[in-house]
Amino acid sequence: MSTQDFLPENVRKLPPGELFQFRCHPGVDCFTDCCRQLELALTPYDVLRLKQALKLTSSEFLERHAVIEQEQEDVFPMVYLGMVDDGRASCPFVTSEGCIIYKDRPGACRVYPLGRAAFQNPDGKVGDFHVLITEPHCHGFQEKKEQGLGDWIQDQGLEPYNEFNDLVLSVIQHDKVKQGAQFTEDQIKKYMISLYDIDAFANLIKQPEFKGLDSFPEVSREDIIGDDKALLRFGISWIRHELFGE
Repeated sequence: MSTQDFLPENVRKLPPGELFQFRCHPGVDCFTDCCRQLELALTPYDVLRLKQALKLTSSEFLERHAVIEQEQEDVFPMVYLGMVDDGRASCPFVTSEGCIIYKDRPGACRVYPLGRAAFQNPDGKVGDFHVLITEPHCHGFQEKKEQGLGDWIQDQGLEPYNEFNDLVLSVIQHDKVKQGAQFTEDQIKKYMISLYDIDAFANLIKQPEFKGLDSFPEVSREDIIGDDKALLRFGISWIRHELFGE
């Protein structure tokens, strides 16, 4: 049985090297329709970029713009973008002219009409594949522009999003998680602060009583405080140590 057998009818695996025809711009009559009636999960790097764009702390962003849920079957909480209650569940950052935070839009918005499935192999290396999503409401497929996967990734600025998402995989797809590990409320709080609320994490690191750096002699407070990317990288390493003893 192939991967395609598990995909919905309007989603197909994109073979390496295949070109696809798509372009989105204000002249397309469905412009911004894909920014409504959607459930948008946010990654830690999405939150980092969005809070910077909005000039908010991560705590302020989570309070104003995020919905955090953890169903009984979820190992870790899920963070979603809070939509506007306008009858269309619109993104709070979409206008008739387009996205007001376009330069820092989430990875899921960038990759569309593709989707990326990433997974951690037994050797710890990340594998992935991409799918093409053809939805009836989207008329971008009628535009006369062809590109390949590599062109699309570069054009949409997806490289840092994929990089950080792959690092997070080392936590959420860790072998102990796959084997059914359960975590305490305190461990879940540490997971959320180190990955999603990094300004609060920075404040925690500044405290003299924080001993989390002791296990990482190659990292100093000066290396990471004030550098959101470095802080998130450290947060991923730190939570692996806290949850899995690594």
